[in-house]
Amino acid sequence: MKKWLTLLTAVLVILFAGWKWLLLPAVEKSMNKVESDHTVALSLEAEALHNTLLVGDLHADSFLWARNLKNRADYGHLDLPRAREGNLGIQVFTSVTKSPRGQNYRKNSSEAADNITLLAVTQAWPVSTWDSLYERALYHAERVKTLQASAPDEIRIVESATDLQQVLAARERGEEVLAALLGTEGSHALEGNIENIGRLYDAGFRVMGLQHFFDNKLGGSLHGESGQGLSEFGRKVVLEMEERSIVIDVAHSSERVVREVLQLVKRPLIVSHTGLKGACNSPRNISDEVMKEVAGKGGLVGIGFWPGAVCDTSPESIVKSIRYAIDTLGVDHVALGSDYDGSVKVAFDVSGLGTLTAEMLRQGFTEEEIRKVMGENLRDFFLVQLPQ
Repeated sequence: MKKWLTLLTAVLVILFAGWKWLLLPAVEKSMNKVESDHTVALSLEAEALHNTLLVGDLHADSFLWARNLKNRADYGHLDLPRAREGNLGIQVFTSVTKSPRGQNYRKNSSEAADNITLLAVTQAWPVSTWDSLYERALYHAERVKTLQASAPDEIRIVESATDLQQVLAARERGEEVLAALLGTEGSHALEGNIENIGRLYDAGFRVMGLQHFFDNKLGGSLHGESGQGLSEFGRKVVLEMEERSIVIDVAHSSERVVREVLQLVKRPLIVSHTGLKGACNSPRNISDEVMKEVAGKGGLVGIGFWPGAVCDTSPESIVKSIRYAIDTLGVDHVALGSDYDGSVKVAFDVSGLGTLTAEMLRQGFTEEEIRKVMGENLRDFFLVQLPQ
């Protein structure tokens, strides 16, 4: 009997190893694609400029996947070695805790089967995450902390303006350390309990989205069924976030939610990963009028790299959307919002961020515009909005 149990155990170990090392990468490769035909060698001018930039990005979902980001991979969009190659200095990493089956930009039910549950089980996340969105957020935060512990000279979690200043000073000294901010992709991770804001804050979260692809207890999603504004619970949550100096992200919120949040709070908002309707008439993008209201109150808009945001993956289209955003909102309100590792197709991974610098030069951007959009606006926003 012992012999058979030993054999069965060995078979299970082999099957699990095969799943982890073969099938899981295949799943991510099918979700986070890179189109190699847009990769170009940078001119000497573009490379020289890019190497002097502070580069920052408002949205990546990299900790959703099983990869160890300390190691370079040949799939997915972001890891630490490739981030260094792309001169990335600041990254907001978001925790995706629920995604509806059949996800689309127009209409999703909050009752739809959840894709992340299957991912949690197959990637062997802790059992507590299998049926708890809150525990999933905590697990993702713990993964970032584990990476920091294993590579303290390569990534540091930022929880305050002082933390960010210290990382920026280290980079000025030539250290290639990445400042990592933690965010949530929607506040369904609160599980209807306002006290979980404090618990997530204590876990390191400083950016919180309100909705994702479905309506939740806070209010309507841009891609949900109701189109509603903030619920009474949502109003209380927003005020609690503002009290704690948590940056509120309305990237997937209905236009009614965005406008009601703007009326409710004094602090500026971010739209972390998006496009502008006037540049790309996609159901993923809210109206230019609402975007102007966000910018008018000091907000920051991250331009995405994928077709739903900018209508195709080409660097030319991304930069055209950036130009439109600058002309519409003002240069101080535009940043990058790649949505790397967010189940999207892009033209280049994080190692190729210099492609944007080159394309901005080609399209006639000034050096000041390039520096602001590529990272200085993001830096300045968080230096003011993070807890001091």
